[in-house]
Amino acid sequence: MELLNPSHEQQRAGSAPPPRLDTLEGAIIGVISNGKENTVPFFDRVESILRERYGVAKVVRRTKLNYSAPAEVDLMSEAMGWDAVLSGVGD
Repeated sequence: MELLNPSHEQQRAGSAPPPRLDTLEGAIIGVISNGKENTVPFFDRVESILRERYGVAKVVRRTKLNYSAPAEVDLMSEAMGWDAVLSGVGD
């Protein structure tokens, strides 16, 4: 059996992951859903945990227009204002 990694292996020149957050307290967390039905109860629970246990100030929930396509440009632009992003799928 051969196991393949579907991610893109090359990084753009000059790109690097952002620094890790020291804390989630007071943070704005974006949640991007693929729009499938089962993401709603899952992200409801995630949001509750983020607020109650980690002191997240705000959770911004967005849904992609097409579950099989990358997130739209305007959604990616909005995400630049968030401290962290969670992306999830549900089937």
